Amino acid sequence: MSVLIKGGRVIDPANNIDQIGDLFLSHGIVASLGEEPAGFSPDETIDARNLIVCPGLVDLQARLREPGEEHKATLETELTAAVAGGVTTVCCPPDTDPVIDTPAMVQMIKQKARAIGLAHVYPIGALTRNLAGQQLSDMAALGDAGCVAVGNADQSVDNTLLMRRAMQYAATFNLNVFLNALDPWLKGNGCVHEGEVSTRLGLPVIPEAAEVVALARELALLETTGASGHITQVSCARSVEKLAEAQTRKIAVTAAVSAHHLHLSEQDIGEFDTMCHVIPPLRSVQDRDSLRVALADGIIGAICSDHQPHRLDAKLAPFSESSPGISGLETLLSLALKLTEEQIVDLPRVITVLTAGPARILGIDAGHLSPGARANVCVFDPHIEWRVDATEFYSNGENTPFNGEILKGRVMFTVVDGSIVYRNRHH
Repeated sequence: MSVLIKGGRVIDPANNIDQIGDLFLSHGIVASLGEEPAGFSPDETIDARNLIVCPGLVDLQARLREPGEEHKATLETELTAAVAGGVTTVCCPPDTDPVIDTPAMVQMIKQKARAIGLAHVYPIGALTRNLAGQQLSDMAALGDAGCVAVGNADQSVDNTLLMRRAMQYAATFNLNVFLNALDPWLKGNGCVHEGEVSTRLGLPVIPEAAEVVALARELALLETTGASGHITQVSCARSVEKLAEAQTRKIAVTAAVSAHHLHLSEQDIGEFDTMCHVIPPLRSVQDRDSLRVALADGIIGAICSDHQPHRLDAKLAPFSESSPGISGLETLLSLALKLTEEQIVDLPRVITVLTAGPARILGIDAGHLSPGARANVCVFDPHIEWRVDATEFYSNGENTPFNGEILKGRVMFTVVDGSIVYRNRHH
C-alpha cells in the first residue's frame, strides 16, 4: 500500500526537520519527504493541511495486561488504545503472568502482537528469574529472543551484589537495564507523598527518600559496572539533581517521567480521589515543576504513559487499598502538548521526548522519518479541543484522573508499517 500524507507540518526531530511538505510512504517504508518518488501512485491520500505529521510515538512503559490479567484488558484492546493515541511502539514490563523470563514468553507476546497488527510491542525481559530477585535470568537468551532491555518491573532486587552482577551481565550482552528506583522498606505499604496532604488525610506515606536512596544505589552500581541504565520513572526534584550530576559525570543513565507526574501533584488527591493513586506517588507542586524543567533541559529524555488499565472496581476501594495506576495511552499526546500551551517546552521538544528520545533510550531503529525507515507515523491536529470521556476509551481501563477535562490536540491518523491502522471517528 502507498500512502501520500499531503501538506502537513512535518516535525522529525531526529533529522532536524520542521517544515511543511508531503510525505510519501510506499511498501511499508518512508519513500521520501518533499519530493515525489518516480512512479509513485498513492492508494490513499491523507490531507494533512493544518495538521502535524511526526514519527509514531514510542512509549517506554505500558502494562498491556496479557498474559495473565485478561479480565482487566487484552493485547487487542490496549494496542487499539495505543494507535488511537498515536503510539506505534510500546514497551511492556516483564511482570505479566507468567513472567517474561524465558525466550518462549518473549516470542509469544511478539507473535501475538504481530498477528493483531497494530502497534509494535517490545517486551522487557526479566532481570531475575520470576522477578524474585534471587537468581539472574538467562539474559543472553532473552536478548536473542528480541528483548531490547531487561528489568525487574516493580519488584525490588534487595541484594546489592546480585544487582551489581545483573548489571555486569546485562552490559556483556549490550542490554539496557530498566530500573525502578523505589526502596521497598521506605516505601512499605505507603500510597501517597510524605507532605501536607498525607498528614491531612492520615494516609501511609512513600517519602521522596524512598526514590532518592534507591536511585543513589543504582547510579553507584551503573558507574562501577559500566552498564547502561534507564530510570523508568522519576517523581521528585532530588532525583533530578542526582540524575543531572550522574549525567555530568558521564554515567550511562537515562530517565523517563510519566505524563501524569508532569501535570498532577499531591494537591490533586483532594478528598481521597483514588484515580490519583499512582506509584511513584504524585509529589509536591515544586517536584512537579522541577520535572518539567528537567524535561526541557534534557536531563529527562522521554515521557511515558505508564499505562495501567484497571476495572473500575479496583478504584472503588478505600484509597490505600485501591489499585494504583492510570489508563494513560489515549491522553499521552494531549498531556504532552499541554506543556507547549504552558510554555514549558516547544513543540519539537515535545515530539522529541515522545519519539526519537525514547527510541534512542531503547536503542531501536524507530522514532524518525528518514527515507527507508519503517513507515510509522502519527498525524495529529494540535488545535482541536476534546473532552476526556473515559467511557469512550478504546482501552479497557477507564481509570483516569483527567476524566471530564478539556484537552487540546487529537490524533487523526496513525500509520504502522505503511498501513493506516487508526482514523479518528470524530474527524
